[in-house]
Amino acid sequence: MNYWSGMPEFNQQKIIDIKISASVDGSVVFVRFRNKNDMIEFIGRARYFDGKTAYFDCRKSLADAAEQKVTEKTKSIWFPYKPHRSEKKEIYVASKDIKNKYPIYIVSKGRSHNGLTTKALAEMRVNHFIVIEENELDAYRATKNKFAELLVLPEKYKQEYDTCDSLGMTKSVGPGAARNFCIDHSLANGSKKHWVMDDNLDAFHHLNNNKKKECNSSSVFYLSECFIDKFSNVPVAGLNYYSFAKSGDPVPPFVANTRIYSCLLIDNESGYRWRGRYNEDTDLSLRVLKDGLCTIQLNAFLCGKVTTQRMRGGNSADFYDSEGTLPKSKMLSELHPDVSAVVWKFNRWHHHIDYSRFKSNQLIEKANQEKIENIDFNIVEVGA
Repeated sequence: MNYWSGMPEFNQQKIIDIKISASVDGSVVFVRFRNKNDMIEFIGRARYFDGKTAYFDCRKSLADAAEQKVTEKTKSIWFPYKPHRSEKKEIYVASKDIKNKYPIYIVSKGRSHNGLTTKALAEMRVNHFIVIEENELDAYRATKNKFAELLVLPEKYKQEYDTCDSLGMTKSVGPGAARNFCIDHSLANGSKKHWVMDDNLDAFHHLNNNKKKECNSSSVFYLSECFIDKFSNVPVAGLNYYSFAKSGDPVPPFVANTRIYSCLLIDNESGYRWRGRYNEDTDLSLRVLKDGLCTIQLNAFLCGKVTTQRMRGGNSADFYDSEGTLPKSKMLSELHPDVSAVVWKFNRWHHHIDYSRFKSNQLIEKANQEKIENIDFNIVEVGA
């Protein structure tokens, strides 16, 4: 069934990466090429090529062959040289800039000066709320943009929040309490759904025809809402991370029945509430799926996420600086031992979730669906 019918064009095909290894000074540098002719030219400059690896006498000889700087820290290069940034960049421009149907909330802490999501939304001319704690009100007032409205989190939401442990208020309860406030605030204002976002999303993107570009239009949210609204059993949906949807991979426009994180569209009338000091997004997704309902993660539209531990503020000081990632991974395994396990990879503790058991959860289309505005996206060059 073509659920994507009526939505913007989405066409993704597998792009085969042409890549070989270059061996120099006992280490390996990966070399990528735009086409086979470029690869043949580069191989001809090597001392020896064994079919997989090109060998060079020293790092300077590799740099000369590649016609670019190659240091001991260099892991990969393009030949010919491909700059990471250029004077011009390409973005998607929507043929219509239609405003989002549902309100957008950002839950923020300790990022009055470096909150990325509010800046990205302001560039898209999208009105939004920022939910903060009272002691930071003055700091956020001094830096907020004209598209943002500040909301102070009532203390009762932290006091009544189910942290799923016995530590109570002895440490930060995490962002879930503020997210529950977003549900109530949007319901009180008559909204059937709302967006709730982390404060470290640096941009929003459109993916199509193996091109993944920033999109400076609120139509990203409008179209996402329209697609999710096609279904009656999707209480939680959202945008995938920019880094998780590769432009050269044949990903579908959306994936059903997986975890939704950082940029979520929540059905206010579903009755679900946030809980848990950590990983509250994964817990919510799992509860929805275990109830036989569905989640939808969009790949056609994406959010750029800056890793929490790389950006000061948020939960960095409250959790990760002192305790690392083990407690949050253990909480999930305790709440959902049937599908969650604690694993060590990438030099830190992670949780691993088995979502395969939820493949049978079926999307249910509504009989009466609203007409979706026809919106095209075109790539244009803009100044850096």
